[in-house]
Amino acid sequence: MTAPRQFSSTARGSATGPGPDESPTSAADSSGTSFAPPFADSGRSGVDAATLSAEQARYRQIRKVTLVGSVVDLALGVAKIIGGWLWHSEALIADGVHSLSDLVTDIGVILAAKHADSNPDAEHPYGHGRIETVATAGLGLSLILVSAGIGYDAALNLFHPEMLMQPGVAALVIAAISVLSKEAIYHYTMVTARALKSKMLRANAWHSRTDAFSSIIVIIGVSGTMLGLNYLDAIAAIVVAWMVARVGWNLARESMSELIDTGLGKDRVSEIKGQILAVEGVEDLHMLRTRQMAGRALVDVHINLQDPRVSASEAHHVSELVRRQLIRHVDDVDDVTVHADIEDDQRSFKTNRLPPREQVVALLETAWAELPTPRRITLHYIAGSIEAEVELPLEQVDDRAAADTLNERFRAAVATEQTLAPLVSRVRLLFS
Repeated sequence: MTAPRQFSSTARGSATGPGPDESPTSAADSSGTSFAPPFADSGRSGVDAATLSAEQARYRQIRKVTLVGSVVDLALGVAKIIGGWLWHSEALIADGVHSLSDLVTDIGVILAAKHADSNPDAEHPYGHGRIETVATAGLGLSLILVSAGIGYDAALNLFHPEMLMQPGVAALVIAAISVLSKEAIYHYTMVTARALKSKMLRANAWHSRTDAFSSIIVIIGVSGTMLGLNYLDAIAAIVVAWMVARVGWNLARESMSELIDTGLGKDRVSEIKGQILAVEGVEDLHMLRTRQMAGRALVDVHINLQDPRVSASEAHHVSELVRRQLIRHVDDVDDVTVHADIEDDQRSFKTNRLPPREQVVALLETAWAELPTPRRITLHYIAGSIEAEVELPLEQVDDRAAADTLNERFRAAVATEQTLAPLVSRVRLLFS
């Protein structure tokens, strides 16, 4: 078969159609190309090996960093409690309990990371990343509670100085070791948190730093007591409590924003728009929506194609180009759903009310009952009307004049049909 040959005689008042490679149902009106999250009913089968490897490596890094912190927390907690008891420092004992409490959050981080990086499945097609978000919110809340405890103890000491004990110099040494150790753990954890873009790990890093802050309070308090400045530790504790509460509030607020699907910032959205419009074949975009999930960015967008009569396969291809463009060039974006339109479907209300293909084709076949049978009919739903493109065998016409005559007969059959005339704005014949 030769390629469809189009004569110049097209008549207004009827429709348009597809190329020979298009199926009858693939109208070029609004080709929705949806890219679903990578999962299959069988579980792992829909997830590529590279994705699995990255998720497993991420979990292993989080687990390694957190386990190192857990060992330090355990050692410091025991040392502080024993040291506080031996050298008469109530603050050091409380600080030791604080260090041991960090073990609970460390265990929570490891469990959350393990489940958050589990594979997507039929019940959780977007994965389990929100577990990490919830854990981050919980850690932020725990920081607020820790700060409240520090502030409360400081207030008691401020108004009841008789509650202060008389610690020895050894308590200062243990507290100083705690500060250095916990600050080192903070930086060690934060480096990995930034590399993995893990808010949960960042929250746990700050949780470690609060232990360093509380040890600083112990140093200030013990030093002040030894110098006769009994109120110094209480004032310092209140300041540190406010700092810790602020960090906890920010972490909890960011996590809650993520849980309610708050979109990306204006700069990120502008970057995404620029990348989409840079793809060949895209005229404009609308209904751009973004959200975050545990360090990942998800994008949904409708694109307007430059040519409203492209095939469904080409519309799909342009959508795939947009998806790849965003994943490759925009940080953190790894899930994109693209819907291709030939016009802005937010404004194309008339087009949306047109009858479906099955009804229109049935009416056309009835109107054209006395005419040659088309090989293929393609419908384009454009600007509130339908364009019909009809493919006929080449042997139906001998020359251009015959093609023009036949085109006019098809058009007239539509124009005289009361049901079709308001719907079909154009008819075009192709011969192959």
